[in-house]
Amino acid sequence: MSKEINPSRTKLFISKATPGDDALALWLAPRLEAAGYDVFADILCLDTGDSWRAKLTNTLQNESAKMLLCCSPDTLERQGVLQEIGIAIDIARRISDPNFILPLRIKDFQPVFGIVDLQYIDFQKSWATGLEKLLKSLKRQNVPRMREPRIQPEWAAYHRRRSIKLQEKPETLTSNWLRIIAVPDSLYFVTPAGAVNRTALKDSVNAFPFPIVPHAEGYFGFASAIDLEAHFSGAGAFKIRKEVSYEDFVEEGIASLNIESREARNIVVSLFRQAWEKHCLREGFLAHEFSNGLAQIVQSGQVEVGERIPWGKQGQRRNSMLRNIARGRLWEYGVSAQVSLFPFPHYRLKSRVLFSDLDDVKTPKLIQDRKIQHRLRRSIAGSWRNKAWHGRLMAFLEVLAGDSPYISLPLAEGAYAHVDAMPIQATSPITARQTNKLGEDGEEIDVTTLGRHIDEEDA
Repeated sequence: MSKEINPSRTKLFISKATPGDDALALWLAPRLEAAGYDVFADILCLDTGDSWRAKLTNTLQNESAKMLLCCSPDTLERQGVLQEIGIAIDIARRISDPNFILPLRIKDFQPVFGIVDLQYIDFQKSWATGLEKLLKSLKRQNVPRMREPRIQPEWAAYHRRRSIKLQEKPETLTSNWLRIIAVPDSLYFVTPAGAVNRTALKDSVNAFPFPIVPHAEGYFGFASAIDLEAHFSGAGAFKIRKEVSYEDFVEEGIASLNIESREARNIVVSLFRQAWEKHCLREGFLAHEFSNGLAQIVQSGQVEVGERIPWGKQGQRRNSMLRNIARGRLWEYGVSAQVSLFPFPHYRLKSRVLFSDLDDVKTPKLIQDRKIQHRLRRSIAGSWRNKAWHGRLMAFLEVLAGDSPYISLPLAEGAYAHVDAMPIQATSPITARQTNKLGEDGEEIDVTTLGRHIDEEDA
């Protein structure tokens, strides 16, 4: 009987060449996981910021029960693979396991130092036959298995990414930037003209329909003194202390008020952000605070559950959902808008999804637990393709802009920031061709968007 392997060593470490052995690793790893084994391969197990060589070495030295060595002439010429063989030889001696390295023959090869006398498993003739022999060998050698087999979904996601082919022809790409194309020529620094009711003024500021930024004893904004007096009735009179051109303010600030250009830009960014948020609130969107920003979420008064919103140019119309039921919950789409003035004034949109429980479909109850919200976004929205996210963003803008090519955000009485409702596009010199082409409504062909109930245990 084979000796017991240290139970702290659970991983099957696939030593391979990238990208030459990726196809086999993508085929083999999930099948080993289905059999209950814990698999490590660099194409999936390295995260952004990882020191890849340190992580591979640590996993091999301290966590691996076996090293599955892909053997082909090209692979065994790789310096990294040879280094891993050297480490594995040392581990085999240290843990007294002469079978620590399991060679997998992918192509005919000349053995290198350390594996000359090792019996290989043949994957050259048949991957299926090779897998069958490998599983038998792992069982005989008492390699630890997980109590509950778990296949990492990232294997399939990585496989889909590899299916993207590049073509030598231009492709139009759509960004998540909306250009601010027109703003009023001037903005104002408005201060009280005399004594004011500070309590009444403070209570009215948040409800002011136009964006303003407090500064010293007054307010910056595109709104004039007349706009403030009309809203802050009873608080007192106001006067324009300083009028400045928008361009000069952004570039130079106001020296007489000790405002440098950087502070001026921050003021303008705040004004544009408020303009977006106040406009969306008036249009019926729900303002919801996520951990890293406020988002505007579509509501029942704007879009019905399961309703498809048409979007796109004439002759290329498509449609996407912004509210629907998945796994017994209501999901609703929205965006967060970040403002930037570089390299030109624009809003940068980030997609959001909010979930509610459905005791009654007409009165959904927002899920307050952020951890549950996060888990649902990963398990439900995580399966949406990029094409689905793009379609929902375009449908959102369709709802926000209506029939107009612009989104007009009120800045003062009769004054607006006009924003292009079509995201900025760019042309790439090459095309990323999807081998699994989707039809017109392909982004919706997904059980999580069609309302079929799935038990939580099936998630």
